[in-house]
Amino acid sequence: MPIRELPAHLVNQIAAGEVVERPAAVAKELLENSLDAGAARIEIDVEEGGIRLVRVRDDGLGIPRSELALALGRHATSKIESLDDLSRIASLGFRGEALPSIASVSRLRLTSRAREAQQAATLTCEGGCIAGPVPAAHPPGTLVEVHDLFFNTPARRRFLRSARTEFQHLRAVAERMALGRFATSFRLTHDRREVFDLPAATDRALQERRIALLAGEEFVASLRHIEREAGGLRLTGWISHPTFARSQPDLQHFYVNGRAVRDKLVASAVRLAYQDVLYHGRFPGFVLFLEMDPGLVDVNAHPAKTEVRFREPGAMHDFIRRAVESALAATSPGRAAARVPAAAPASPLPGPAVAGLFAAPAGVLRESMSAYASLAAGPPASEALAAVPAGEPPPLGHALAQLGGVYVLAQTSRGLAIVDMHAAHERVTFERLKAQAAGAGVPSQPLLVPHSLAVSAAEAAWIEEQGSALLRYGFQIERAGPLAVVVRALPAALAGAGVDGLVRDLLADLCRDGHSSRLAQRMDEALATAACHASVRASRQLSLAEMDALLRAMEATDRADQCSHGRPTWVELSMAELDRLFLRGR
Repeated sequence: MPIRELPAHLVNQIAAGEVVERPAAVAKELLENSLDAGAARIEIDVEEGGIRLVRVRDDGLGIPRSELALALGRHATSKIESLDDLSRIASLGFRGEALPSIASVSRLRLTSRAREAQQAATLTCEGGCIAGPVPAAHPPGTLVEVHDLFFNTPARRRFLRSARTEFQHLRAVAERMALGRFATSFRLTHDRREVFDLPAATDRALQERRIALLAGEEFVASLRHIEREAGGLRLTGWISHPTFARSQPDLQHFYVNGRAVRDKLVASAVRLAYQDVLYHGRFPGFVLFLEMDPGLVDVNAHPAKTEVRFREPGAMHDFIRRAVESALAATSPGRAAARVPAAAPASPLPGPAVAGLFAAPAGVLRESMSAYASLAAGPPASEALAAVPAGEPPPLGHALAQLGGVYVLAQTSRGLAIVDMHAAHERVTFERLKAQAAGAGVPSQPLLVPHSLAVSAAEAAWIEEQGSALLRYGFQIERAGPLAVVVRALPAALAGAGVDGLVRDLLADLCRDGHSSRLAQRMDEALATAACHASVRASRQLSLAEMDALLRAMEATDRADQCSHGRPTWVELSMAELDRLFLRGR
């Protein structure tokens, strides 16, 4: 066949294959246009899951009558003008292909009135054939009606699911948009029945109320607010407490400059921050907003604009991980009571007795609680505890007894605290080991016989150029040829790990992303194992002084609400809950 240009209608239908997958994709594109137009209120009406109708009405800037037909032209947009605009995109839409693509596979009606115009205008497009514009009655803003999606492409229509399933996808899109733009009110109806009507959320309480309406009260009850700013990056939003965990990542919402994205780098950073406080195989929930220079992120990396590419992925990964880690560090009884900001550092426990408990090598840490006894009558051990008003009981109260050689019972100002002594001691030990490793660097263990490893040319070149950067992590790796490296030393805590798998995974990550979380994960796993083995065992009888000292140590320790395996370390029963158990007051 000779080379020739494709007809415009066929080009639009090919583009529709990328942009318009199902009714939910139609809703996404129309909602993005409404938000870019500065809408304060958006109404979405859906029939038969969006297959029969998707109608989006907004009160935004509107489109002048002279530009209505142009709005359905391919790559016609008001959002970018030059190459410089393309490299610094701040709007949700910018390619100008959504409306013509949607119009090519549906019966579309576009009605709009610019704010300064006296009258609205409307045009229709059926399968790509445009009629109008003609005068119409409509308030300032825009109305887009998409009827009979894929009516002229029956093969694609057969791939649509049931109306119920398609609506669930569309509803998820609307909810994601509503969570990303609190200042805009949203209303959604399906088959003329209201699904939700969300007023604008102008303060934090109203924002959390919107989250509760869309994601559930239980999710909101577990949320912790986060706010961190550094190097031109600002991360705000909410993360769930580690005890709120899901079997799938369905409550994870991340926005970059207001754009909802699903990014592997972000997921990796959050997963790494939660790794030693979350039960294995579970996923945290979060609603996070990243604000940054638009020039440092490429939003044109995916046809549906659901993925982005960061210019400095390593720095971005580190920033997000540290921000979430700082917020999670406050998950301890002392921090909660003192309302310490998420980024506040924990002070080390004082006294040579406790220091000695953690000074021994991981393999020979003493399995004893006697070192805590000297702290029982001592002052509060951290800035967090120092913030507790004088005369107030400590957050975990005072020990009463030990139950079954497993649990410590303590009386608090609110009721009864029950502490799993092994899990609690494990967290205290683990945090001290991590602090030691971070402060003194990762100790290295030379291999008795250097280990040769075949690698790719890119990996060998990376080791030759930047291999010295691995020394601070306990690795000594040198290039030994065009396709080989030699490993001379490993981190001491990982000396028993398989050299081949560990080094290959590390180099693959470094060459691809410029950073690797594998080393930190393996180090934390080794330290967690050491902490578990070094912690007091069940059935060990403790004195009241030792039990009190453990409670004080928990209050001064980051992430003390969970052990390093993600299990809770303590629970509390209030006096009201105890009264209900015994039917008091009835």
